[in-house]
Amino acid sequence: MRLVVGYLATPGGADALALGIRLARTLGAELDVCIMLSDRALPAMVPTGENDDLLGSQAEKWLADAMASVPTDVSVHSHIVYTDSTADGLITEAARLAADAIVVGGSGGGLAGSYSLGSVVNQLLHSAPMPVAVAPRGMRDSPVQRVREVSCAIGRREGTDLLLEHAVRFSSAAGTPLRLISLVALDPTFDVLRGDVDAVRHQARDHAAQTLEAARRALPANIPVTSTIVDGRGVEDAVGKLDWHDGDLIMVGSSRLSAPRRLFLGSTAAKMLRVLHVPMVVIPREQFTPEDLP
Repeated sequence: MRLVVGYLATPGGADALALGIRLARTLGAELDVCIMLSDRALPAMVPTGENDDLLGSQAEKWLADAMASVPTDVSVHSHIVYTDSTADGLITEAARLAADAIVVGGSGGGLAGSYSLGSVVNQLLHSAPMPVAVAPRGMRDSPVQRVREVSCAIGRREGTDLLLEHAVRFSSAAGTPLRLISLVALDPTFDVLRGDVDAVRHQARDHAAQTLEAARRALPANIPVTSTIVDGRGVEDAVGKLDWHDGDLIMVGSSRLSAPRRLFLGSTAAKMLRVLHVPMVVIPREQFTPEDLP
């Protein structure tokens, strides 16, 4: 397994590296720390007029510092990639390395809360053909070394089976408990039922039971799996009622609006970002293939 970390010598870059290290240690994965060099990616870090050689030399120093901070029990490689588009460059490099996911930091401008996504991360969350893991602000300060528990936010939309498959695979490989969060009660698909609270809850209970049984069949017997139904005045209220701990991770699916084998951060996931303080992994609706390169 390989994970590509989109790195910059910024707090957000340090958060991304910290999440990459935690995931790599949890899964026994190799880490590829990548700096994308483009005018848009590094607008203020190198004086105007410096040439590519000087920019590359500075990037090498940043990477050397980053590599020195990676614990010795994590296998790590470094890469410098020249590209016109940072997001497309990361996607192409991840595909070239046959990486399983891209890891980025959420600090920047945009959404409120622990995540304030910059333009590159926003582009990735609306175009990447492979999973993208986003680190919340301050991840670099966490002492937790491994993922404690995986939560998987399950609805009834297209792509749910693949999302559950990814969550089961992660928990199985890492040996971590899996918590299934049923979003059926909040799913707009069931608006027709919203006037009948009992019908909504019945649908949610059935959905949670079916998903729990499917996960139990797929997971080794020694890995705990639980299920909970999210309810509340809205997504933020419902998700905020759940217990979250440092070391937790949540997996969500791409919006139904996404193009085939492309991410699109839907409204439910975006609302979760406003209240969560744990890393989020967004999974495409369909599996990535080599033809999906930008």
